[in-house]
Amino acid sequence: MDFTFTEDQLLFQNTVRDFLAGEVTPQRIRASWEMESGRDPALWRQLNELGLVGMTVPEEFGGLGMNELDFVLIAQECGYVALPEPLVHTAMVAVPLLRQLGGELAATWLPRIAAGESIVIVGLEQNLLVEDAHMADLLILQRGDSWFAFTPEQVELRRNESVDRSRRLFAVTPNKKGSDPLLKGSEPFFVSTARPVGAGELLESTLNRGALACAAQALGLAQRMVDMAVAYSCDREQFGKPIGSFQAVKHLLANVAVRLEFARAPVQRAAYSVANGEPQASRAVSHAKLLACEAAGLAAKNSIQVHGAMGYTWEVDLHIFMKKAWALSNTWGDAAVHKARIADYIFSEGAELGAGATFMQIA
Repeated sequence: MDFTFTEDQLLFQNTVRDFLAGEVTPQRIRASWEMESGRDPALWRQLNELGLVGMTVPEEFGGLGMNELDFVLIAQECGYVALPEPLVHTAMVAVPLLRQLGGELAATWLPRIAAGESIVIVGLEQNLLVEDAHMADLLILQRGDSWFAFTPEQVELRRNESVDRSRRLFAVTPNKKGSDPLLKGSEPFFVSTARPVGAGELLESTLNRGALACAAQALGLAQRMVDMAVAYSCDREQFGKPIGSFQAVKHLLANVAVRLEFARAPVQRAAYSVANGEPQASRAVSHAKLLACEAAGLAAKNSIQVHGAMGYTWEVDLHIFMKKAWALSNTWGDAAVHKARIADYIFSEGAELGAGATFMQIA
């Protein structure tokens, strides 16, 4: 399978990278921690003006009509700067779910998302807490075998602290004004494509997109931590030499670089699978999330070692990125969940294994 991105995709990635590098600085992230909402409305407007918020919204609803494969490079750049705003969630989870649901819900909310007027947040029961629930104009929640759509006045929120100060996590409890389920149990829900979609299929596809979003951001986070460690190792001297010249330090960062490089193709392959609705999308996503989050975890560990004791302090910006990496590894399915999905396939009858099977294209 050819994973070469088009010239337009790479140019757009470079444009977004330059914008994010200039606007989403560690100083701006630290400032957002002191805000009550933890989010910067001015930055959200800027993201919308670039067309990023409505990137995956269909053109008939005012968006750019792109898909998860188009957005995966942008998600990596969001990870590189540890973007706090729910851009990746919007483009890779909320909008695709609304597309699947279709009908009046999609017709009402997709144009508002594309215009930057509304934020839709999706929460799965297995995640326990819902990130950015306080910012949502609409909450779409999975509870058991049912799916619900809530507006802010229909729920009660209780904030919970996170290891990552940029995250705002909430326990969501419907109040007596709660709505009826969008769909319940195994009953099919007919969307605009005339193909019935059940609650179970929605759960699997939403989990896949959330895990893919985490994997893509983990790649960016890992790269950023490596870059920070390299820069520090060039500046910090010991025995009259930059510590980056020491073989032990080189090995620490080289080990991360290898893990990171081997994670890129599976993430891109997973994005292709999800965007094209391939039957092996779940396996591809779990493979991608495991590798990308392992690379980010190793980047955090080794970058701390390169920085020495300073790496643990609040004054060093490294902790912004390593704590986000730790948080992402345990949301939208932790390692145990995704290893179980891989194991189910590996031990199934007739499983096709090896690189040829992993990267083959399914018609």
